[in-house]
Amino acid sequence: MSTTATSSESTAELIPSLPYDVASNCLARIPRHYHPILSILSKPIRSLLSSPFFFTTRSLLNSAQHLLYLTLRSPDHRATWFALYQNPNPRNDAVRLLVPIPPVPIPAVGAAYAVVGPEIYVLGGSVNDAPSNNVWVLDCRFHTWHAGPPMRVAREFAAAGVVDGRIFVIGGCVTDSWTRSKYWAEALDPGSGVWEAVPSPVEVRGKWMHASAVIGGRVYALADRGGVVYDPRTRVWEGVEKRMDMGWRGRACVVHGMLYCYDYLGKIRGFDVKNRMWKELKGVEKKLPKFLCGATMANVGENLVVLWETKGNGKDMEIWCAEIEVKENGDGELWGRIDWSQKLLSVPKHSNIVQCLAVDV
Repeated sequence: MSTTATSSESTAELIPSLPYDVASNCLARIPRHYHPILSILSKPIRSLLSSPFFFTTRSLLNSAQHLLYLTLRSPDHRATWFALYQNPNPRNDAVRLLVPIPPVPIPAVGAAYAVVGPEIYVLGGSVNDAPSNNVWVLDCRFHTWHAGPPMRVAREFAAAGVVDGRIFVIGGCVTDSWTRSKYWAEALDPGSGVWEAVPSPVEVRGKWMHASAVIGGRVYALADRGGVVYDPRTRVWEGVEKRMDMGWRGRACVVHGMLYCYDYLGKIRGFDVKNRMWKELKGVEKKLPKFLCGATMANVGENLVVLWETKGNGKDMEIWCAEIEVKENGDGELWGRIDWSQKLLSVPKHSNIVQCLAVDV
């Protein structure tokens, strides 16, 4: 009986007078921020919106959107997660709208993060003051969590990056035994669910990593003293270029092959890996505050998105966000144009931005 019900529901009429396939293709082209409205129109549409088939269709039609996911930590160490949608209400002044989503089942401090397809991987972190090998996976299509294959080694404050669909995790563990040393770096193939050791020379192994990025197919991991670069294709390790290391501050991101972060004066700068030099991002300095603390960056559709913390009223602080279109002119200068900027929400003082990640769904 349940099979019959499911079958009849999957072929139920979505749009009057249109075949199911045609109607589903039409609905798949509608932006994600309208889906909550669509879901209340009918049960067949609601069923379609919650099916993997629907998101596969969106991907095939190139209708998938770049969405930002944000996680915050409150003063009492509670983690909250949000998805940032375009506001479907044209009468509302807010360009973007934060939508709460379920938090990770077992929160951890100092976890690493990676995005593969429509999924966010939360890797390790400290649970009850002890490093863990937990892996939690958020399916951003349905905003559901499930446990992923645990890492071979417990970690906290590790670096992570994705190259050719594989997740590489580096450091964040104590290399006090042969087993731990072997798995100081490891890689996951999400398809097979198997973690494999990534051989690494002893001299590159540091304990804590505080920043990471993937540039040109290589994983960059920044430690307290210097950092390492790993090329999965050649399996070669080397040190982070000194100029990059000296200027890399805070949580950075890569846009058009350029590493962006903010410097000690609070200005946004990009590192040109090819020419080994930092360049100031011009055109935005008068429209944005100086990011002296709390700024986090993400690549959303090859635009630079910046989130930051600022003072609020009374016992609150505010989280703000701006999306910047960046480009390099003919003289090699970096210029930015702010597409939009707005306050996202107020939170209790001493809250902080943990991470922000872009996902295509």
